[in-house]
Amino acid sequence: MSDVSVVKAALKSQVIETPSWGYGNSGTRFKVFAQPGVPRDPFEKMEDAAQVHAFTGVAPKVSLHIPWDKVADYATLTRHAEGLGLRIGAINSNVFQDDDYRLGSVTHPDAAVRRKATGHLLECVDVMDETGSPDLKLWFSDGTNYPGQDDIATRQDRLSEALAEVYERLGDDQRMLLEYKLFEPAFYATDVPDWGTAYAHCLKLGPKAQVVVDTGHHAPGTNIEFIVAILLREGRLGAFDFNSRFYADDDLMVGAADPFQLFRIMHEVVRNGGLKPETNVNFMLDQCHNIEAKIPAVIRSVANVQEATAKALLVDGDALGAAQRSGDVLAANAVLMDAYNTDVRPLLAEVREEQGLARDPFAAYLASGNQERIAAARVGGTQAGWGA
Repeated sequence: MSDVSVVKAALKSQVIETPSWGYGNSGTRFKVFAQPGVPRDPFEKMEDAAQVHAFTGVAPKVSLHIPWDKVADYATLTRHAEGLGLRIGAINSNVFQDDDYRLGSVTHPDAAVRRKATGHLLECVDVMDETGSPDLKLWFSDGTNYPGQDDIATRQDRLSEALAEVYERLGDDQRMLLEYKLFEPAFYATDVPDWGTAYAHCLKLGPKAQVVVDTGHHAPGTNIEFIVAILLREGRLGAFDFNSRFYADDDLMVGAADPFQLFRIMHEVVRNGGLKPETNVNFMLDQCHNIEAKIPAVIRSVANVQEATAKALLVDGDALGAAQRSGDVLAANAVLMDAYNTDVRPLLAEVREEQGLARDPFAAYLASGNQERIAAARVGGTQAGWGA
């Protein structure tokens, strides 16, 4: 069993980044469901994110999505965030919603469309400069739906060319985080479908390019913790997009579908040094809260990551190593299962209490009256959302 004081210290220093779009309206592929009190602009999104941080103590960073979070003056937005005890995290690009991108963005057959898409990515680096963001996160919906629609290798050349131009624009303390997705909306050949493709491009670009592991972007049965371990070993795990899936890219609350998988992932993170500051892994949420209230759902998600992390920290590394070296399969598995089956909620309640926080952040938020206040105050205007 790990030293509880060491476990507590690690939990207190944990940082989880929440997504601005998680506070807005989102929905299924067919409908966006509006809710009372949803933010109407990025400034109100920051106020909601500040609530999550105030009740959890571990969520001081907020990802922005451009153009969903586009403002006239990013310095003003940054000061607003800082005044709430927050800072700007990753800047997420959007090259998937314009009509021009029907056949792709940076891999489109038309050079003019590719130029437009690359120009947007460069604009996002400008936003990084203005907000102090260290990370540019890239996800491409690019791909093809039918055999013969376009040349697979040529599309990789176009992608490589665009990534190289953006990489050269990055500052010394800025990173490019490349996300992958198995399918959707491209169904025959997605241009960045897996971690191997993302990793290959990052290797070619250089050390400032790293891979994002979205926990919902894999085929059923994929061993995500293996991917995490390999990327950590190679120094190329830049970030997580934590969410949960039953079928495809469901974007449900992290840990909702398979909490044991989340524990296994966090075990590899802990075992391979992923919690150390020098590793610089960004633990981000990427979720769409369609039928549940936004702020409580993000709080629950943060708590789920904390619980998985606490269990991973409780793994008896000495006992595990001894069992592995001796080839004792059952003993090795039992070490992991003992940690996973530990109820860490009392431990986390103690950690929060020691930080001056409520023992149960979810219940404390609901009792605060904030949900009712924002529902009454945010009347009129256009609610934020991704517009589907």
